[in-house]
Amino acid sequence: MAIRNTQSLDIERLFNEGKLSKEKPLRTLRLLYKGHYSKLLLSTLFFIIKHSPIWVIPIVLANMINIASDPQNHSLSEIWLNLAVLFIFVIQNIPNQVLHINFTSRATRQVEASLRSTLVRKLQHLSVSYHSELRSGKLQAKVLRDVEAIEVLSKQIIFSFIPAMLNVIFAISLTASKSVLMMSFYVFVTPVAILIVYAFRKRLAMRNRQFRTEIETMSGEVAETMEMIPVTRAHGLEAVEIAKIDTTLQSLKGKGYKLDITEAFFGSSGFVVFQCFQGICLGITSYLAFNGKMSVGDIALYQGLFAGILMSISQIINVYPQIAKGFESVNSVSEILLSNETEEYVGKRKLKNIEGKLSFENVHFHYRDTEKHVLRSFNLDVKPGECIAFVGESGAGKSTVLSMVVGFYRPTEGRILIDDIPMDDIHIQKFRQKLAVVPQNTILFSGSIRDNITYGLSHITDEQIERVIKMANLEDVVRELPEGIDTKIGEHGGKLSGGQRQRIAIARALIRDPQIIILDEATSALDNISEFQVQKAMRELIRGRTTFIVAHRLSTIRDADRIVVMNKGICVEVGTYEELMEKKGEFYQLKQMQA
Repeated sequence: MAIRNTQSLDIERLFNEGKLSKEKPLRTLRLLYKGHYSKLLLSTLFFIIKHSPIWVIPIVLANMINIASDPQNHSLSEIWLNLAVLFIFVIQNIPNQVLHINFTSRATRQVEASLRSTLVRKLQHLSVSYHSELRSGKLQAKVLRDVEAIEVLSKQIIFSFIPAMLNVIFAISLTASKSVLMMSFYVFVTPVAILIVYAFRKRLAMRNRQFRTEIETMSGEVAETMEMIPVTRAHGLEAVEIAKIDTTLQSLKGKGYKLDITEAFFGSSGFVVFQCFQGICLGITSYLAFNGKMSVGDIALYQGLFAGILMSISQIINVYPQIAKGFESVNSVSEILLSNETEEYVGKRKLKNIEGKLSFENVHFHYRDTEKHVLRSFNLDVKPGECIAFVGESGAGKSTVLSMVVGFYRPTEGRILIDDIPMDDIHIQKFRQKLAVVPQNTILFSGSIRDNITYGLSHITDEQIERVIKMANLEDVVRELPEGIDTKIGEHGGKLSGGQRQRIAIARALIRDPQIIILDEATSALDNISEFQVQKAMRELIRGRTTFIVAHRLSTIRDADRIVVMNKGICVEVGTYEELMEKKGEFYQLKQMQA
């Protein structure tokens, strides 16, 4: 585990230092393997040894033909000697193949795991706005599919490209020692292969990019469709969702078809050209042997060597589409790793204790893709231990204020202070550890009730858990479940009702004993009896702690120290429940609408 984390940190550091670049995927790939060069070098060495029969067999074949065709000048022992050499070279393939794969796999699997670890770490540090703009399915495609494609790219280079180049070099070198004419013919083939690759390079890259983008779109839509199934079923819209996915799949099919045709044309063009060269080579060697300028065995030697060259070049051509796909995946993961949309706050000051005093000083906020302000000239001073409730119509800016307290968004103008310290100077992760947040949409994972309540905490006693279960009115829920508090609740808590899920989220907040509490419609999914019990528990929870509440049911915030009325991003009224009712302003009008 420690090795993986260290390697993932090295990859992250390379990106942060600007050493890795989206414009240079080959350089990026090379730097990803930094620290593994010795393994790759040993892998190459064992490959050369294990691969040697491919080079020895044509030589032995030529020797055997020459011995058999001219017995007067050769002895039978030469046949046995050549066979012995052949078997030795063939048998050694087993141990050296294992060693070759051993060192290769140790390098590629390490980089694969480290790259995924780095991507997950980066995603954890990217801003909330970055995540809100990208579908989770697209991010999953990058972490899973693209990293796998990069691993395939690495193996194609190690198992196909490098061996093919070694085959070409060895065959040309051996031929040069015997015939300059044949060596010249072999050398002529290489530029032809380069021209074929170059002719298809841009088109293959474009097709791979289009297909990868369509895969990410489909992945995002499938993830969204899975989440929407309850709503889809409730409204009888299965056909609409199926039609939407079918449209995307048709587009994906079209992009995949174009990619397949381009790859097929690319591969067949190489095959035809090189088979023609094979025939030319056979014609030249047969002509030279017929005129006594070459032995019959040398025909087999040169044909074998040239077949090896053609096979190697064809191998490069055949794997080039996978290599192009791999480089496109390098570009894809680089989009995450090179993103500058990281955490809004990067302060270093760690607060040991928080009193709970907050100040909003002339805060303005708007999202990056629009100039329309969500908050305008927002000013508010909150005393330690004070309970502040926000009310107003949807879109008034209430939840945005809470998100800014958590540090999800940073003011475009103005500033926020925590205990008179600018939020820009505070270590945001340490600050958040002293918060408890109960969001409007309950977020649970597919563990047990115990796991969800104690999420991220260690050394929690059973007595503490029992206390918060009682405070959150969960006793009846736990009592009825087959395994009690250790019952698995399914993905997103799907085995529980909405009210039960909300009470688990409240218990999670209770057990943290936070200094600042944020409740965003925390009781919205509860029935009247459960709401009464939870409200009673929450009064105990918020006593002496700074609390921010967003509520639509105005009766639930009667006990708040102050109520802030929001309208189109502006604070229009502030006061206690009684003061605002007497004023008969906007709060009074809202209350009358709910009467």
